[in-house]
Amino acid sequence: MKAFSKTILPVLGLLLSFSWPALSQETDSLSAAVQTIPEGYELADSVVLVPAERVDTSLVGENIFDLMPSKSGGDVSDVNIYQSSSIVSAMKKTLENNVFRPYTGYRVRIFFDNRQTARHESEEMLSSFEAMYPGVPAYRSYVNPYFKITVGDFRTKSEAMSFLQQIIGVFPKAFIVKENIEYPVLDKDSLARLDTVRILRKLAEEPQSAALSL
Repeated sequence: MKAFSKTILPVLGLLLSFSWPALSQETDSLSAAVQTIPEGYELADSVVLVPAERVDTSLVGENIFDLMPSKSGGDVSDVNIYQSSSIVSAMKKTLENNVFRPYTGYRVRIFFDNRQTARHESEEMLSSFEAMYPGVPAYRSYVNPYFKITVGDFRTKSEAMSFLQQIIGVFPKAFIVKENIEYPVLDKDSLARLDTVRILRKLAEEPQSAALSL
């Protein structure tokens, strides 16, 4: 999502840079914010393009065992799970220990150089790649003494190999690397979505009437 992050995230950052919570969908939070709108500003509805979610968050904070069908909850059947408390404890401990665990996958490196012109060449190649593949994330980095450009977030090596075959004609020196990656988007056909937000906007100043001189 590099292409989207360069254009969308700065916009969102600008909206959040006002000393006021720009994004609010909860009525109570909005009501409280309205009371603190600075003089000379107003709330305005706006539409923004948001990068698609990379992970399914619908079950965040939920216990899957508490969501099983039950007749008392209006379902047609009951699903009961019987398990040792030690299993539950071990599962909770595993989740707690892996909250910040990096996700290992594959990427394709299209640039790797340490010549004096490497900085400028890497910038140009990054721009060219993003123009040709706007939906593919691209990462430019510098690890002394090399400038690197690595693209894609692939779960498997076969996915990375498939993409490598697509670009090898344009980037003949490209090769596959294994490293920590960002979570790939859930729906590759929908890389972004529209969302409605409320922003703090400065009121337009009324033009002052010019004084007539006799």
